[in-house]
Amino acid sequence: MVFGEDLVVMRSVEISPQIYWVGHVDWTVRNFHGYHTDRGSTYNAYLIVDEKVALIDTVKGGYSEDLLDKISERVDPGKIDYVISNHTEPDHSSEIARVMERAPQAEVIATEKGRMGLEKYYRGNWNYRVVKTGDQLSLGNNTLQFISTPMLHWPDSMFTYVPGRKILFSMDAFGQHLASSSRYDEEVDFDVLMMEAKTYYANIIMHLGNTVARTLKQASGLDIAMICPSHGQIWRKHIADIVAAYQGWAQCQAKPKVVVIYDTMWRSTELMAETIAEEAAIEGVEVQLLRLGPNDLTLLVTEVLDAAAIAVGSPTLNNHMLPSVAGFLTYLKGLRPKNKVGMTFGSFGWSGEAVEQMAEMLQGTRVELVADNISCQFRPDEAELERCRNIGRELGQIAAQADSP
Repeated sequence: MVFGEDLVVMRSVEISPQIYWVGHVDWTVRNFHGYHTDRGSTYNAYLIVDEKVALIDTVKGGYSEDLLDKISERVDPGKIDYVISNHTEPDHSSEIARVMERAPQAEVIATEKGRMGLEKYYRGNWNYRVVKTGDQLSLGNNTLQFISTPMLHWPDSMFTYVPGRKILFSMDAFGQHLASSSRYDEEVDFDVLMMEAKTYYANIIMHLGNTVARTLKQASGLDIAMICPSHGQIWRKHIADIVAAYQGWAQCQAKPKVVVIYDTMWRSTELMAETIAEEAAIEGVEVQLLRLGPNDLTLLVTEVLDAAAIAVGSPTLNNHMLPSVAGFLTYLKGLRPKNKVGMTFGSFGWSGEAVEQMAEMLQGTRVELVADNISCQFRPDEAELERCRNIGRELGQIAAQADSP
């Protein structure tokens, strides 16, 4: 590897005979359409150099030179016969037009929805081959099998499997936003790897749990020695760990954990939040006390993924909950967590609508309300704090019944 502009510039990597990683490591990205990527990311593309040459996905816009340089280390890009689009989202397809300029004879392989998406995005006059589950493509020594995985996480999504190498190119499934100078799962800290995989699942795939479960069942018959996702590290040592994690996350499998999420103006709501959290902890469960603002939505949703119970708090401002709390609940609603119970709490000066508004939005996320909501005027008195303690104990007791994954 060489250094340029203080960043590590990666070369192509042979991951199996005739198969190479040719993607781009994005060390500096910190925001991925609202998802905070504090450890950067990668845009993984893969090249198979056989009697026929196939490129699986491209990279995010602006990084075509890096992609083409890596391809050129292994083969003339003009000799590419097939460009396989597992997913049309621009972080994986943006540079397909540049690739097709170099290899205009190449066929673009995609699902029907994938073809439609690529045509809408890039308007290329390309030769398409539409594939579905069960279709195969021989490259010579290697045969590719295609598995349609609609809504994991776009309608166009598919997996590409190489049975002779036991490699699954899994598109966005099993991904992580994690920049590294290494390519494999065992070459980075396991706890960091799994936390980034969990964060990725929580913020991108949580609402697709039923689809994930169905896809895992569909792929269970494959003999897999390596999973190559579109972001992050390639899985080869910890395949069983990530598959087991996905099976649990698909159900939002809860562990004994209470998450208290709030924002505050003059500390009244914060005092209520602290009281609920402290009392829940007495029940022997894990408790996370998280204020909006210092903690971003990416972290909050990740903590919700495996929580058994959540409590959400806000003061009333101008007859509404604080905008930060409304933003969190809107974000959570889109991700539709399963198997959660919860309640809402907050303070007010003269109206107090926030608590009921939050309760309505929390119900809209599919969280079951199991405790009385608590509202106090100005600052909670001892009786109101005792109600917070009771709620904290109740949530803690409910969470204690959850089975740890």
